[in-house]
Amino acid sequence: MSRSIIVNLLRFILVIFIQVCLLKNINVYSLTTPYIYILFILLLPFETPNILLFPLAFVTGLIIDSFYDTPGLHAAACVLLAFVRILFISITVQKDGFDNEPEPTLSIMGFRWFFTYSLTLTLFHHFFLFNLEAFSISQFQYTLSRFLLSSVFTVFLILISGLLFFRRKERK
Repeated sequence: MSRSIIVNLLRFILVIFIQVCLLKNINVYSLTTPYIYILFILLLPFETPNILLFPLAFVTGLIIDSFYDTPGLHAAACVLLAFVRILFISITVQKDGFDNEPEPTLSIMGFRWFFTYSLTLTLFHHFFLFNLEAFSISQFQYTLSRFLLSSVFTVFLILISGLLFFRRKERK
């Protein structure tokens, strides 16, 4: 097995473990719920083929669904996240000159790009997830506040993990 597969497998196990064992019980005033597990999908290498990306996103969502007792909500949101990831990377990576980079990490891509990347994808994921969960217009204000506060909390945790676990590398 190549080093990349082992690193991503360990990353998958770690974020699922953190999500299920630590973050599942964090719920501030029933408004913020951090979903750090999306970091696995965000940090997959650029060259991950789409035929592999979508099943990985789906399985990740299904595993979270099994622990949260939400039948398919996280799986659907993760598949949408994979789709938006493909669009975002195709628009920004070639334009910004990151063609030779292996994966979208904070240390490789820089703070500004990674912040925009993680914020955009988290907003799409959370908006879809919370609206699918509520599935009602009558709870619009509550769903909107949950979506915004949870997105801010999740992006904050993603940036903290990026700063803690990745060393700064110089781009060529």
